Amino acid sequence: MIALSLAEIAGIVGGQPHDVPDLSATVTGPVVIDSREVRQGSLFAAFAGERVDGHDYAERAVEAGAVAVLAARPVGIPAIVVDDVVAALGALARAAVERLGTTVVALTGSAGKTSTKDLIAQILERKAPTVWTPGSLNNEIGLPLTALRATAETRHLVLEMGARGIGHIEYLAGLTPPRIGLVLNVGSAHIGEFGSREAIAQAKGELVEVLPEDGAAVLNADDPLVRAMASRTKARVILFGEAPDADVRGENVRLTDDGRPAFALHTPTGCSDVTLRLYGEHHVSNALAAAAVAHELGMSVTEIADALSGAGTLSRWRMEVTERPDGVTVVNDAYNANPESMKAALRALAAMGKARQAAGGRTWAVLGQMAELGDASLAEHDAVGRLAVRLNVSKLVAVGGQEASWLQLGAYNEGSWGEESVHVSDAQAAVDLLRSELRPGDVVLVKASRSVGLEKVALALLETTEGEVAVR
Repeated sequence: MIALSLAEIAGIVGGQPHDVPDLSATVTGPVVIDSREVRQGSLFAAFAGERVDGHDYAERAVEAGAVAVLAARPVGIPAIVVDDVVAALGALARAAVERLGTTVVALTGSAGKTSTKDLIAQILERKAPTVWTPGSLNNEIGLPLTALRATAETRHLVLEMGARGIGHIEYLAGLTPPRIGLVLNVGSAHIGEFGSREAIAQAKGELVEVLPEDGAAVLNADDPLVRAMASRTKARVILFGEAPDADVRGENVRLTDDGRPAFALHTPTGCSDVTLRLYGEHHVSNALAAAAVAHELGMSVTEIADALSGAGTLSRWRMEVTERPDGVTVVNDAYNANPESMKAALRALAAMGKARQAAGGRTWAVLGQMAELGDASLAEHDAVGRLAVRLNVSKLVAVGGQEASWLQLGAYNEGSWGEESVHVSDAQAAVDLLRSELRPGDVVLVKASRSVGLEKVALALLETTEGEVAVR
């Protein structure tokens, strides 16, 4: 964070100092919400959550080196007291970003936000110091915390923005006004909350509406709802995708024998070949989006292609591929799931299994609930079960309650009448089944919404082996 005195912070957030002996004391470290992450010079933001109240840890934070606490009430130690800690954190982030003058890149979409953000970060980091959203901290708390990690040396700030309703992205973009706004896609994630894909598009498009005239709206040419957002912005529009008129375009898209995407990257300044380290054809769109942002920021096609080909996964449990010593490959994609990402993961699994089938290897899809689908839940779970059969996935293990039964029902109705699919009650039952039946050469995909906690299956499978495992 840029250095700010407690007096400056109080003025920015409209807070009252309490028990502050020296208002000139300066915050030089990160702003944190977990007292265990405090470093010398930090500011500790105390939130009262459902199970934990950060105010109870304020003293511990100051003892660990925090200069003061941003709090909703006096805590008996140096504090800036405000009416709303979330709003104060946002105000502080906006002031810090305005003083820095760094280029803000914001992105949103129904699927692929975190993977694309990780790609953009790894490309831009080669050009200049870059700060980006860790994991999926893309809400009204996570976004300002990320922005406040930027320093005077930071040239690019890459921020993922999520939305739970109309107005959320507009609010987040107001905290850290972007010059480049990227919209990846409009899918079915959170359709239970929004009601329709058109409503989701309305929310996602708030990002391009706030862009300045000298900014750039980077839009998916292959998604009609995203392409239509061009009429909602005064910024210059850059299209990416496989469409012939895309400014940044992918051609000759294919998968390597082990399921990694390869393609020819075309930009207005040239063409270069790319082979990703990531798995699954769905990453082509993510890579093209990242390339469009990098091109807008002045990188050459050769630099972009080289960076894309070397980029890996920065965030946990997103197509995280690990090969056990016994030859079983575990694909942990259990961080979250929606209909689009679930189908993409299944296609990636099928591609990864092709090279192994000749040697007797099998593909396993260990799937759980996709949350927040509302009235579309039955149809969407049924469709995923059917797709697993159409892709010739060897074994479908549906984990959980009603939604899991719908997954298996879809597989059954598509023709999975033998032992190709099974419904188990919970993660432990899935682990017990897999431990008894996995054999060398098998590939296991684990995926569900975050609330299901299905990553326990992948972690348990890796804990059963001896020696080192290779993360690919």
